[in-house]
Amino acid sequence: MPLPTSPVIRRARLGAELRQLRRREELTLEQVCDRLGWASTSKLSRIELGQSRPDLADVLDLLDVYRVGPDERDALIVIARDAATGRGWWKTLGGMGERQRAYAELEAGAATVVEYQPAVVPGLLQTPAYARLRLGVARLLHPEVDVEADVRARLVRQEVLHRPEPPRYTALLELAACDPGGVPDGIWREQLRHLVHLAGRPNVTIRVVPPGATAGGAHPLTPFTRYSFPDPADPRTVMLEALTTDVRLVSPADLGWYDAVIDRLLDAALPAAETAALLGRLADDPSLPAAVDLGGQPSVRSRPEGAALPRPRQPQD
Repeated sequence: MPLPTSPVIRRARLGAELRQLRRREELTLEQVCDRLGWASTSKLSRIELGQSRPDLADVLDLLDVYRVGPDERDALIVIARDAATGRGWWKTLGGMGERQRAYAELEAGAATVVEYQPAVVPGLLQTPAYARLRLGVARLLHPEVDVEADVRARLVRQEVLHRPEPPRYTALLELAACDPGGVPDGIWREQLRHLVHLAGRPNVTIRVVPPGATAGGAHPLTPFTRYSFPDPADPRTVMLEALTTDVRLVSPADLGWYDAVIDRLLDAALPAAETAALLGRLADDPSLPAAVDLGGQPSVRSRPEGAALPRPRQPQD
C-alpha cells in the first residue's frame, strides 16, 4: 500500500494554512508570539514556512488564537499529526543520505511524478551497475560519498514504482541521456534494456526529447522533477537538482512556469512507443550514436522557430 503523504509536504501545507489563518485575523508574527509567550518570531516563522516539525501543542495553541471552528480545527489537527511524524515514517525508506531521502520522501507519497533529465538516466530508472558508475564519478568530487550505501538506497527508492498502487511516473529525457558517454558497453546495454523493460509498466512512461525540439522558447537548464499528491490540497512541488544541493519550489507562480515547460517538452517528445523502439535499437547496437539512430523520425513535432512558450497556468493536478 502507498505510504501516507510525506511529512515535509504536510508541514508545507500546515504552514500555509496557519499563515492564512493569521492573516485572516489580521495579526502580525509579533502579536501572535506575544499572546503565546514565545520568546521570538523565529519559531512561528519556521512553522509557517514548513521548515520545522511542529509540536502538536503549539499548533493547538495557534488554533485557539486564530479562533478556528470545530470542523476546520479537526482537519488541521490531522495535518499537524502527519507533519509531526518522525522516525517511524523514515524507517519505511531505509537508510540513505539526506539528499536521496528528500527525493524518496516526495516519491513515496506522490500520485504523479514528472522528471526531466538532460544528460543522465534518472535515479528511479538506473540499474545497480549504472548507478554505481555514476556515484563513483560523484565520489571524485565528494570523497565522503559511500557509493555502495547510496546504490542500496537508490534501489529502495525504486521500489515505489513497483508497489500495488504506484505513482504515475513520466521521464522526459534529452537525447544526451541516451548516449553512453563513456559508460562501458555491457553496463550501457543492460541499462538500455532495463529502460525498455520499465517502459512496459502501465505506470511508467519514458519519452525522448529530440535535439532542437524546443528551439525558440524557454528551455530547462537543470534537471527537475514535479510531484503531485493524492490530496489535491497538498502543495504540488518541483525539485531542482544542482551539483551540491537541491531547491524545492511550491509557490503557484513557480509551478505555473514548470507546468508550461513540461507541456512544451511533452508536445515535442517522441511518443512512448517510438522511444521504446529507439532504446531497443540502441541496446542492440550501443556503438550507434543516438542522434544518428533518431535521424528522420517523422513523429518529432517540434515547434516552429520563434514559437512562444505557453503562458503559465494554474495547477490542475
